[in-house]
Amino acid sequence: MSAKRLRERIARRAKNVGLDVAVPLLDGLETYFLELARWNRKINLTAFQIDDDGSDEAVDRLLIEPVLAARYVPANAKSLMDIGSGGGSPAVPMKLARPDLALTMVEVKVRKSVFLRQVSRLLQLTKTEVENTRFEELLARPTLHENLDVVSIRAVRIDTSTLMGIQAFLKPGGHLLNFAAGSEPVDPPPPLRLRAVHSLIPENQSRLVVIQKQRVGGRST
Repeated sequence: MSAKRLRERIARRAKNVGLDVAVPLLDGLETYFLELARWNRKINLTAFQIDDDGSDEAVDRLLIEPVLAARYVPANAKSLMDIGSGGGSPAVPMKLARPDLALTMVEVKVRKSVFLRQVSRLLQLTKTEVENTRFEELLARPTLHENLDVVSIRAVRIDTSTLMGIQAFLKPGGHLLNFAAGSEPVDPPPPLRLRAVHSLIPENQSRLVVIQKQRVGGRST
């Protein structure tokens, strides 16, 4: 894989959507993608084509969309949990874009969890941990109830049961960021409400569905 061509592709795809990527962020995204490609030769981390210098679709989906989504994380947010982290996207690029966030990645498969820990060390991500479990099992921890500002989810089937489980982690006023593509957003049950649907990369029909947990009395910010 050519690191130079990859770096140029990342910068070009970011410019395509009007995204200004600072050098430290570009360095991190490049390092993450190269490590993902190296591990993907041994274990299946992603179905996207990431050999050589990647592809426009892979760079868009794995890197650019999460960085764009980080814009919609509230400025005062301090914590992010990513459910079903797999190969690390969107969690790792979002953390690179918002290094102030305390990140928890939840991944049930052992080998993928090993990769997530390795790439976290490689990138020297602070305030980052990996939970090798199903997110439903974390519901048994009272310390996590209404403790998180943001939860992100991608490539996980969203239904009412899943939403009700996730909302237990969110503080009142907290946000669920659902990376969606082409499907209609789910009408969330109380205490959740649909806050916004943002187009990420129009040519890929990718969207970010923002759902917010209402505060007591139905108020949200």
